[in-house]
Parts: sequence; structure tokens; C-alpha cells
Amino acid sequence: MEALYLLIPLSLVLVALAVWIFFGAADSGQFEDLEGPGLRILRDDDSAGS
Repeated sequence: MEALYLLIPLSLVLVALAVWIFFGAADSGQFEDLEGPGLRILRDDDSAGS
């Protein structure tokens, strides 16, 4: 029972930290272009080669 006095606040702090990190990433534009990096690898880039 004494472990709950430690685990419940610790879990609340971890959830708050995860939410803060998520909203920080969303505000900085991390999730703006989800398709671009996946399509960029498929483009044929002849200008960089031999």
C-alpha cells in the first residue's frame, strides 16, 4: 500500500511530461508534413550522382 503513495504521483508526473513533450513538438511543426519524407526517398535524384 505504501508503494502507491510513490507510484501514483510518479505516474502523474510522467504523463504530464509526455503531454508537455507532445504539445511542444506539435507547436514546433514536427507533425506538419507526414508524407514528404516518405516520398522523398522514392524520388530519382540524378544530379547528386556520378
